[in-house]
Amino acid sequence: MTAGSSDGPLCFCRDCLADLSFTAPRCSACGSPRLVRHRALPALAIAHIDCDAFYATVEKRDNPALADKPVIVGGGRRGVVLAACYTARTYGVHSAMPMFKALALCPFAAVVPPDMAKYVRIGRDVRTAMQALTPLVEPLSIDEAFLDLSGTRRVHGMIPAKVLARFATGIERQLGITVSVGLSCNKFLAKIASDLDKPRGFAALDQDEARIMLADKPVGFIFGVGPATQQRLSERGFRAIGDLQHAGEIEMMKQFPADGRRLWRLAQGIDDRRVIADRGARTISSETTFESDIRDFATLERLLWRLSEKVSSRLKASELAGSTITLKLKTTDFRQRTRSRSISGSTQLASKIFATCREMLTKEVDGTAFRLMGTGVSALRAASQAGEADMLDLRSAHAERAMDDLRKKFGSAAVIRGLVYDGPEKPPR
Repeated sequence: MTAGSSDGPLCFCRDCLADLSFTAPRCSACGSPRLVRHRALPALAIAHIDCDAFYATVEKRDNPALADKPVIVGGGRRGVVLAACYTARTYGVHSAMPMFKALALCPFAAVVPPDMAKYVRIGRDVRTAMQALTPLVEPLSIDEAFLDLSGTRRVHGMIPAKVLARFATGIERQLGITVSVGLSCNKFLAKIASDLDKPRGFAALDQDEARIMLADKPVGFIFGVGPATQQRLSERGFRAIGDLQHAGEIEMMKQFPADGRRLWRLAQGIDDRRVIADRGARTISSETTFESDIRDFATLERLLWRLSEKVSSRLKASELAGSTITLKLKTTDFRQRTRSRSISGSTQLASKIFATCREMLTKEVDGTAFRLMGTGVSALRAASQAGEADMLDLRSAHAERAMDDLRKKFGSAAVIRGLVYDGPEKPPR
């Protein structure tokens, strides 16, 4: 088929957007080999956009000396990898891997401590650019989202595939990072497609070809199928997605009343979930794994203040506030303690996050050795809707915002707040 049909082009250039013959090896207009081609291209409108190795890519952008090096974002030998660039991934490094394992695999990697406030700012710029394409943007995390571009063709004057290709090029030029795009007829297949051509990729996938591609994948490939569900399925002979495809929908519902129908439909590439706009983050948190186990309250308290400041910074960067504050602790035998408390009103203040967590911490420090601590804020709402409860909060808010302004002007180390006590169990003044 030639450049296009009445429904739109089946092949075009990702770089100059020229319409091309379906069999074209490269763009006849600009010579680029980066083409998008698919028989169903004009009809596909659900996308999954994922920033490529986001944290690591941002750090390489900001430090050209790292451009050709394997980069790991994380810290401490007992910490975990938050992100690894694609060079580091070739050595087997991946996110959530313990740092000591990552450095054993790639000892010459450049390790960069995370700057979450910076990542939030850039993620917000990407989100704003997404929302210029369609109001139906469903964020999944700081660096990925689903988009529904159905009905936007008249607005943009082109099919959704071209709109997304132009978006990806714009992000690369304006923000200096790259994204991968998956385009399909539903969310499940769009997410699969975005992983097919990473990094800086663009892949389209329709239901018919997805069904074939999924057949030999393990059932755990389906989202929501964890180890326990995978074991239950395996015990009944369902090891590959193809096994689910060949089972009848009614039979699956009989064997697995809770989720049999969902599993069968996803195995067929069917997903009726809508893209829901403005889903946003449900929790903003920060945690740290200690270099050595910690038992004493004073040390944990100092670290808690730093975590509270980080969470506060992320809330402010996201223009959010929350009313549920959570403390997370992990013991040396990997047992997790999670304590939460709701406060009156919503806050984004480090002092209030710290004070609430400190009260919960005092009840947990009983001689137990901890290897990890974290704090988070949930029940989020726009910061503009969150008022402070009393004059003390207002004073704290003014003080914190003054410190924030100084840090923006002179750097994060310009102002460091200390903790002063009249006694070991009294809250900070």
